[in-house]
Amino acid sequence: MARMTDRPARWTQATVYPDMWTDPDDDPREGDVPEGELATLQDYLTNYRRTLRMKCEGLDAEQMARRSVPPSTMSLLGLLRHLAETERDWRNWITDGEPQPKLYGERDGDFDGAVPDQAVVDAAYADLEREQAAMDAALAGHEDMGARLGREQVTVRELIVHMIEEYARHCGHADLLRECVDGRVGQ
Repeated sequence: MARMTDRPARWTQATVYPDMWTDPDDDPREGDVPEGELATLQDYLTNYRRTLRMKCEGLDAEQMARRSVPPSTMSLLGLLRHLAETERDWRNWITDGEPQPKLYGERDGDFDGAVPDQAVVDAAYADLEREQAAMDAALAGHEDMGARLGREQVTVRELIVHMIEEYARHCGHADLLRECVDGRVGQ
């Protein structure tokens, strides 16, 4: 098992700009800038979701579960699980019915259960994909950014901005975690 003090050589897959993760022509986040507030916010959220996945690409279960610095339990796998849990929690904010139970049980179960097992990695990806799709479906049709939803009466705008903030913060963590795992750097 690699220790965090074992510094891997820094590298990037990009050949055009050395500070990028990949070349612009290969970047799935590149494209036309949408018009309108809702479309713009949805585009930012989609791109942060993609960034998190990109930071996890090509790693095995041990690398995905590798912890950052003690006493933190943070890992790339833990981030996938945490954001699946968070997507479910956000959906609970905007529903009128009973909230869905936590995916991973007790507090910090998302990080504590991030163990180096390929089945756990596969389940985390499936959970994240399912919860993102469910959240997108729950928001579909709510084009009024000021509309208040669910028991919490949160506005669509506030919810989407909060989601972008959460993903952006954790993508920053993913940058550092990935660099510690194999030295790969870039936006």
